[in-house]
Amino acid sequence: MSRLRVVVAPDSFKGSLGASGVADALARGWTRSRPDDEIVVLPLADGGEGTLDAFERSVPGSIRHEVVVEGPDGRAVDAPWLALPDGTAVVELASSCGLGLLAVPAPHDAHTRGLGTVMRAAVESGADRLLVGLGGSGSTDGGAGALMGLGARIVDSLGEPVAEGNHGLTTAVRVDLSAAVPVPRGGASLLADVDSPLLGPRGAAAVFGPQKGASADDVLALERGLERFASLVDVDPTTPGAGAAGGAAFGLLAWGARLVPGADAVARAVGLPEALTAADLVLTGEGRFDDQTAAGKTVSLVTRLATERGLPVVLVAGDVAAPTGAFADVVATTQLAGGVDESTTRASFWLEEAAAVVAARWAR
Repeated sequence: MSRLRVVVAPDSFKGSLGASGVADALARGWTRSRPDDEIVVLPLADGGEGTLDAFERSVPGSIRHEVVVEGPDGRAVDAPWLALPDGTAVVELASSCGLGLLAVPAPHDAHTRGLGTVMRAAVESGADRLLVGLGGSGSTDGGAGALMGLGARIVDSLGEPVAEGNHGLTTAVRVDLSAAVPVPRGGASLLADVDSPLLGPRGAAAVFGPQKGASADDVLALERGLERFASLVDVDPTTPGAGAAGGAAFGLLAWGARLVPGADAVARAVGLPEALTAADLVLTGEGRFDDQTAAGKTVSLVTRLATERGLPVVLVAGDVAAPTGAFADVVATTQLAGGVDESTTRASFWLEEAAAVVAARWAR
């Protein structure tokens, strides 16, 4: 049996295990069946939860910092940011104002101030470039909170700061960015995996509001708030991706940031293309492999980069609901475990089992 160099490069299994945990479990399982293979572990992300961990795991010399910020519902949150050796700071919306930090859904009041506060702390600490992961948002405030966290003023007709969240946007009459901390000299890149505009049937409120607890009436109200905010900001609300993270991308575009595909930026920053150059096989995975995967998600990127190099790709997913013709082998942990609950509650165990199964087949 020839020795293989296997690159293990999965995304997180949302709701059960982060990308680092997934990668470690897959590596353990593969090694059980093929102990002589060389394993290169590169957990990935597309800008959502786990982005910070992916960088910290893959970039030697990274230093994690924490800032106490106002979370999406006003409670204090210990929010991390990561300093990379080249002067880049990595910030993750999910860890400062993400949906998982809300005790209960708050579609009108949840905000992104914490994200702006973390970004400001990183810039004021000397970061000369920002990478901002936008996935996992719990709010629909158009990025107004993030702008205020950066030092901007958003005021009502009396010159008073508006309330937090989308609710406050309905009273806004002016957005003043003059006091905001400046964009670092190396720029600020927003990592997102959606191309939704800010407004309309494909926008932040209509598409993502219901995922954050918004009813049909709530969506209409959220849309009105975003429309009001958009009328005050010199950014085209039809910009693809402006609706990412409840419109947080829109507000940060006004600050001077730019949108980039999240999965691609993370993969290149952690060295995936270089790792694939010397690989024989790639093992990737995500919680649900479906039609949305092709729209810029991590597994689609890994598959494309590997295929360009003529490498076989093995997929381990919790659930498989799309054609898998691009893969050399596929295992669904829900089938292996006999059900969704078992595969989710013991995700690490079943991921290890799945990798062991597919590695054993590969050995034949």
